[in-house]
Parts: sequence; structure tokens; C-alpha cells
Amino acid sequence: MPDIKLFAGNATPELAKRISERLYISLGDATVGRFSDGEIQVQINENVRGCDVFIIQSTCAPTNDNLMELIVMVDALRRASAGRITAVIPYFGYARQDRRVRSARVPITAKVVADFLSSVGVDRVLTCDLHAEQIQGFFDVPVDNVFGSPVLLDDIMKKTDLDNPIVVSPDIGGVVRARAVAKLLNDTDMAIIDKRRPKANVSQVMHIIGEVADRDCILVDDMIDTGGTLVKAAEALKERGAKRVFAYATHAVFSGSALQNIANPALDEVVVTDTIPLTKEIKALGKVRTLTLSAMLAEAIRRISNEESISAMFEE
Repeated sequence: MPDIKLFAGNATPELAKRISERLYISLGDATVGRFSDGEIQVQINENVRGCDVFIIQSTCAPTNDNLMELIVMVDALRRASAGRITAVIPYFGYARQDRRVRSARVPITAKVVADFLSSVGVDRVLTCDLHAEQIQGFFDVPVDNVFGSPVLLDDIMKKTDLDNPIVVSPDIGGVVRARAVAKLLNDTDMAIIDKRRPKANVSQVMHIIGEVADRDCILVDDMIDTGGTLVKAAEALKERGAKRVFAYATHAVFSGSALQNIANPALDEVVVTDTIPLTKEIKALGKVRTLTLSAMLAEAIRRISNEESISAMFEE
């Protein structure tokens, strides 16, 4: 069996460290920095010939910098004769640009990124909670899309003080995800928020389908971007008599006005994972809690290296 080598870019150093500790494998020695003109500098400082290499790098903000780091690292490892290269991308940037709405003259950037990664020499991709699962089909190499929901669900189940909880989907598109969580929570009731989005990053809550009065509400989503949807949802739930509102999401994008929105008192707590590092300002709010996906990703890496099933990780 080839030796496993773990390398990391600068996007998620803490997550990479936790994964390496779980696997009892030290992170590989690589220089990932910048030249004086801002161009990305990468040098692999150890032998990787014939090794099973995993590069841990979310393509979160600064998206283009982190993506290029990943691309250049793959090329460096390929030219160093690595046996197999798996890109571990906990958060896959550009995933929301996955279609041409009403045939608009726009790119399908998720496909462009997939082609980029495939062409530079990635043999396999391991990612988490893709915004749209069909993005797996954009790649010409195998893609393993694992789910953060078991980690989030475990945390929800540890909340012993929940009062008559109800799982809430913040929009119609998240119904399948919310239903799955509700089912695993002893078939807890579910509510849906019907909203319309007049333009990008702006949402308007219309009405709530379900009874939320005098109940603790658990909002479940794949990501939180500006937090606009979340705040309007929380405010609408509180107006309908909800006791507390907890928000759970895998990816903490937190762009634009997220700081102000998350600070809104309508949200009692926000729980996310470490696929994207939190800023100091977000941490200072004191109401955002981070769960780690390191154990799950480490197990997925172990299974990939040993040619074991990934889907078996999520079978009941």
C-alpha cells in the first residue's frame, strides 16, 4: 500500500491540523506562500514519489487565492511523481454558480473549476455538503460528497433543554435536508419558510408553513452567506411566537453584512462547522459555535486510501 501524505494550503490550517492528528500522520513539508509580486509560491520539501497524497484546502474567501494555491500545489505534486492526488475541499467555492438561470448569458463557473482541477492532475475529490449534488457530474474524476449533518445532528441531540422542538427549512429548496434531520430527531415536526428573493443576497420572508408558537425552532441549511435569509426567518418565527431560534449550517461563509445579521437578537445561537475559518469579529459575537468535521474527513481519507466504501459511513 502506498504511503499516505497529507498537505495543506493556507485556507483551513486548523482543520488540516485536526485531520492529521486524527490520522496520526504529520502534515507534509511544503512551502506555500507568495512571491514579492503576489504570485503564489509553492515548493514541496519532501519526497512524494508514488505516494497517496491528499491536499486539504477549502476554496473559501479569498476564493481565487485559495483555488490557485490548490491548483499550483496539485501541479507541484504531480510533477514530483505523486502516485495519486486527492483534493480534499471541505468547502467548494463557486458551487452556487452551477446553472444558467433562464438561459442568462452567464458562466457555469462550478463546471469551469471542476475542469480546472481535473486538467491539472487531480485524481479524486473529497468535499462536504455541495450546494448542489449534481456538481459531482461536472468532474471527469470520482467525487465523494460527504455530509456534515451527522455532526450537526449529534449536537442537536445533546441539547437537553429544547422545549418541544421543531425543525425549520429556511426555504423550499432545503426541505429535503430539513426533513432528513427531522426524521432522525425521532420524527420531530417540521416547518417551511416560503420566501422570495428579489435579487442576489437579498431575501424576503413571506409566510411560515407549520405551527411554531411556543416551540424551540431549529433552522437547518447547508451554508450561511450574508445571513439575510437567516435573520428574516428568525424574525418571522419569533413573530409567530417561537421561543428560541437556533441555526445550524455546515458552511460559515459569513460575507457582506453577516456580522450585523448574526448579531440580531432574533437568533439565539448559530452553530457551524470548521470547513471555513471564522473571523475574529464573528467569534467576538459570542453566539457562534463551531463543530469540527475533522473526524469525519479523516475517516473518509482513511477509507479512500484503503479502497473502502465512503457511502457506508452514512448508512443507518
